[in-house]
Amino acid sequence: MDNFFDLDWVELFSLSVPLLEILIRGTAIYWFLFLIFRFVVRRDIGAVGIADILILVIVADASQNAMAGEGSSIADGMVLVSTLIGWNIVLDRLTYRFPFIRRIAEPSSLCLIKNGQMLKRNMRREFITEDELWQKLREQGVESLDQVKNMHLEPDGNFSVVKTGN
Repeated sequence: MDNFFDLDWVELFSLSVPLLEILIRGTAIYWFLFLIFRFVVRRDIGAVGIADILILVIVADASQNAMAGEGSSIADGMVLVSTLIGWNIVLDRLTYRFPFIRRIAEPSSLCLIKNGQMLKRNMRREFITEDELWQKLREQGVESLDQVKNMHLEPDGNFSVVKTGN
């Protein structure tokens, strides 16, 4: 590329992979990563939603490939990013309109302490140690389990504590 005008503009903006293949690849990767984020890394997400992190990661990768020119044209990247964003919008709308889809797509809160008693089974399910639990309790100013009516791991990965009236 000695000269800006020597670029093959048609090739730069043409699809290098069939459109249907890009749509299928984007759809497959979106749903695979969504399931991984939904069922494997729940408590590590923080305050950002699963779909938000998912879309950031895969859109960044998809657009990077198109921008770097690693066998993908700009059009390939645009179609892939559009596919990913499209699935994210569809999932958001479906979870808003249909509670049964929301139950599948978004984890429910998980009780970790009830009436001052640690629920070890629920803690094991999310690989939460007693030390981690106590760290979160101390952040809320709790010194004793007697002060806790209940504590939940929320869908966004945060912990909520309801203290007793004592």
